[in-house]
Amino acid sequence: GKWKNKERVLIFSSRGISFRTRHLMQDLRTLMPHSKADTKMDRKDQLFVINEVCEMKNCNKCIFFEAKKKQDLYMWLSNTPQGPSAKFLVQNVHTLAELKMTGNCLRGSRPLLSFDPMFDQEPHYALLKELFIQIFSTPQYHPKSQPFVDHVFTFSITDERIWFRNYQIIEEDASLVEIGPRFVLNLIKIFQGSFGGPTLYENPHYQSPNMHRRLIRLSVAAKFREKQQVKEVQKIKQKGTKVLVEEDPTEVVFETPAEEKPVEIQLVKPESKSIVKDKKKLRKIQRKKQKKLFRTEG
Repeated sequence: GKWKNKERVLIFSSRGISFRTRHLMQDLRTLMPHSKADTKMDRKDQLFVINEVCEMKNCNKCIFFEAKKKQDLYMWLSNTPQGPSAKFLVQNVHTLAELKMTGNCLRGSRPLLSFDPMFDQEPHYALLKELFIQIFSTPQYHPKSQPFVDHVFTFSITDERIWFRNYQIIEEDASLVEIGPRFVLNLIKIFQGSFGGPTLYENPHYQSPNMHRRLIRLSVAAKFREKQQVKEVQKIKQKGTKVLVEEDPTEVVFETPAEEKPVEIQLVKPESKSIVKDKKKLRKIQRKKQKKLFRTEG
């Protein structure tokens, strides 16, 4: 057949991504034979420069991974150069090498795309569905693709997020075995243009990672403050003045008074006893006295 649908997807990232993001990007390139790679983009460059890069690479779709603070990962899906484009926060990333699943699909084979029924109910999800179809589906009769369909890309919506999974179709009983990679996309905004322009949709349920981390810190600080307040209350209770109980007059009823002893008054001063601490000195003094007596008698 003739290759008519000439979709080419550029997959690359900004500088400062982690090793897990790099492996995820490599997994997507292996799963999508119609993709192309490029060098990492500098952070100082504006995002609309990507449109020029796609034009140079002869690509009309783009998947761009943007890293911030070396811990937050954002994914841009764009139809260059007219638009639209969508920005997602990527969470719970698990790569092919990390999962070590038993399934294995043919490299370059075309996937089936399975979508949640929720994609047909909301207009912004319908727009994302069309964007996913054009980006992730391998064109028919692509030169690098294989004429087989042996794996499925599933996009399901749960908890206001889009969950991506990749399954292999086993020929014997047509059952599914997960291969990987897997990740969760939290939609932030949909723009009319490519990497910018008027905002078509903004997710009201989205919470930024900075706000999430701030709420965690505030909850930890609140717990610590509560413990300190409990300790202070306990100290105040311990230091509190004790209530004096009034004396009961009936307590002394059965007590018998002790006999009074006669007071003896000593009129003569008692003799002072010489306190000799050392016994050897006492013996020396006695010997000297005896010698004096012998001399006087002689």
